[in-house]
Amino acid sequence: MPLPPGPRGPRLLQTIGYALAPTQMFDRAARRFGDPFTLSLPGFGDFVMLTAPDLIKLVFTGDPDALHAGEANEILEPVVGSHSVLRLDGAEHLRQRRLLLSPLHGERMAAYGSLMAEIADAAIARMPVGERFALHPHMQSITLQVILRAVFGLDEGAHLDELAALLVEFMQPPPSVLAFVPPRWFEPLARLPFGPYHTFLERRERVDRAIRGIVRARREALDPARTDILSLLLQARDEEGRAMTDDELRDELVTMLVAGHETTATALTWTCALLLTNPEVATRLQSEIDAAPLETWAESLVASSYLDAVIKESLRLRPIVPDVVRRLKRPMQIGNYEIPEGVFLAPCIYLAHRRAESWPEPERFLPERFLGARIDPYTWFPFGGGIRRCLGMAFALYEMKVVLGVLLRGARLSLATRDPLRVERRSVTLAPARGLPVTLARRAPASDVRKAMVN
Repeated sequence: MPLPPGPRGPRLLQTIGYALAPTQMFDRAARRFGDPFTLSLPGFGDFVMLTAPDLIKLVFTGDPDALHAGEANEILEPVVGSHSVLRLDGAEHLRQRRLLLSPLHGERMAAYGSLMAEIADAAIARMPVGERFALHPHMQSITLQVILRAVFGLDEGAHLDELAALLVEFMQPPPSVLAFVPPRWFEPLARLPFGPYHTFLERRERVDRAIRGIVRARREALDPARTDILSLLLQARDEEGRAMTDDELRDELVTMLVAGHETTATALTWTCALLLTNPEVATRLQSEIDAAPLETWAESLVASSYLDAVIKESLRLRPIVPDVVRRLKRPMQIGNYEIPEGVFLAPCIYLAHRRAESWPEPERFLPERFLGARIDPYTWFPFGGGIRRCLGMAFALYEMKVVLGVLLRGARLSLATRDPLRVERRSVTLAPARGLPVTLARRAPASDVRKAMVN
C-alpha cells in the first residue's frame, strides 16, 4: 500500500527545504496534502509527518520495541555519542533513563535556583545600555554557565572558563553544517584529513579530553555531600548495582550540554521576542513580577501561574525543534495507511501546535490558554512524548522561570528589528533570526536583584 501523499519534487530539494526553511515547507505540505503527509529525504528515507492528536497518540503510546527513537536519532551520534539516552532503545534506554531520572527530578530544582539567578544577574550586568545587540548570545551564555556549574559542578575560575571556551567552539559550525549529513557518510568523512568534518572531530576530541578529565578527577575524590548532577550520576546505581561507565557519563554530559544549553537559550530568546511584540502580555507579567515581595520573591516567581502560562504558550507558538521521530521496526496502521517497516514516523510539533481544532486562533500569543487548563500531551509536546519525553523538562522550565524573572525585574529591553519573529534554522533548532536584535534601556540596581536572589 502506498505511503500518504507528499511533495513530488526532487528529494534533494526536499532535504534543502527541510534544512533551511522547515516551517514554510510544513505549512505548504499540510495545506496541500493534509494529515498525514510524506517527505522523502535522500540518504535518510521516508518520513510520515503526523499532526492529528489521535495519530500522535498512537506513536507516543505505541510499543517502544516497534518504534525506535534511538535509531531515528542516528544523525546525532557524532555529537552525543553511542551511549547517549537519545541514541538508545529497549532495555538499554530504560536503564540509562532510570539512572538519569533522580538527579533531574523536579523536586531537586530548588537547589539550583539561586545559582541560576546569580548567573542571570551577572549576564544582565554585561549587556550594553543604549546599544543594539543580539539577545540570543547572552541567553546562551546564561544557559551554558548553568550547565557548567549546576551539572558539572564547576566553580568560577580558569577551569570553568577553559571548558566554556571549548564548548562554545564545539557548538559553532561546522557541526551546524553537518546537521543533515546522511549517517552513512560519517565514516568516509571521518577519514578525510581536512574539511569541516575534520575540524569538528578535532574540536570534539578537545572537549572529550576535558570532560573525561573532570569525570576522572571527580570519581577519584567523590564527595557524597555534593549536589551537582555529575556527582549524583557518579553515585547512581542501576538495579544490578552497576554504576555508569566513563563512556556513558561522557555521552550523557554532552547530551545535557547539547539538549539543555542551546535549546533553553533559544526558548528564552523566543519568549522575550513574543513578550516584546505583545505589550499587553508583557505588562501583565511585569506587574506580577514587580509586585512580588522580596522576602518571598523566588517562591512567588516559581509559583506564578501566569509566568508558567507565558512560557508554555511561547513553547507552543515557537517550538525549538520542529518534530520528533521514531523508526518503525514492523508495519503499523496509521489512519488509513499501513506504514511499512523502516519508514520514519514524525509527530510534527510545529504543525500540531498550530491546529485550529486544538488551539483556536493558533497564530496568536495567548498565555491564558494555559491558565487552569489541562494540557493534552498529544496537542502540546515541545519536549517530545511518551517514554521518550525529555528528561530535562523540569530543569528547563524551572530555569526559564528564574532567568525570565531576573531579566524582567532587572532590565528593560526594546526591539531593534522589524521582524523579531522570523525563524532561522540553527543546526536542528529553530531560533529567532539574527539572534533577536534588541536594545537595553536601563538596568535595575544590582543590589535590588541580589536581594531578590538571596530571598
